[in-house]
Amino acid sequence: MSTPRIPPPALLVISVLAAEWETFEAEVLEPLVARFGELLHMSEPMAFSETSYYDEELGSPLSRRLLAFYTLQPMDCLPEVKTWCNELEAALARPDGNRIFNLDPGLLTLERLVLATGKNFTHRIYLGQGIWGDLTLIFTKGDWLSFPWTFDDYASASMLDLLTKLREQYKDRLRDMGLFPVPRP
Repeated sequence: MSTPRIPPPALLVISVLAAEWETFEAEVLEPLVARFGELLHMSEPMAFSETSYYDEELGSPLSRRLLAFYTLQPMDCLPEVKTWCNELEAALARPDGNRIFNLDPGLLTLERLVLATGKNFTHRIYLGQGIWGDLTLIFTKGDWLSFPWTFDDYASASMLDLLTKLREQYKDRLRDMGLFPVPRP
């Protein structure tokens, strides 16, 4: 029989997708830091050309920044975080309702990357509050493994390298908290 237990906290990551970055620091970064604490990492802008899905709403050319936060979060936080990010997106939207920024939060653990989404699909697990968890990548045998549904940009070599570095920083945070190695039941 398995014994239920609370898992170690996870590394909160938030992907920011935009074409216009002029107001990013004041309108996005400052509220995110006020809500989730200081940054552990902020990537340089990465070109986002894998799909034109967001171009009509956000504009083009698009780029992505991946933010990671120093304060680890409980693994059941994704519905609350995604809802908060959706509210920030809406507050910053243009008068026509189109967003300027797309904020996609997720949790990075030693084993996986799970992104939050408001859209159901075959591989997504309902988490509550209208939010699903998308199992985007798993870390196994020393490397990231993508799936047929993994978005191309998350399976790119540059993103996987970044996630590997963040995973190591996360492991260091767990070690500092006395939570690594993770005890087995």
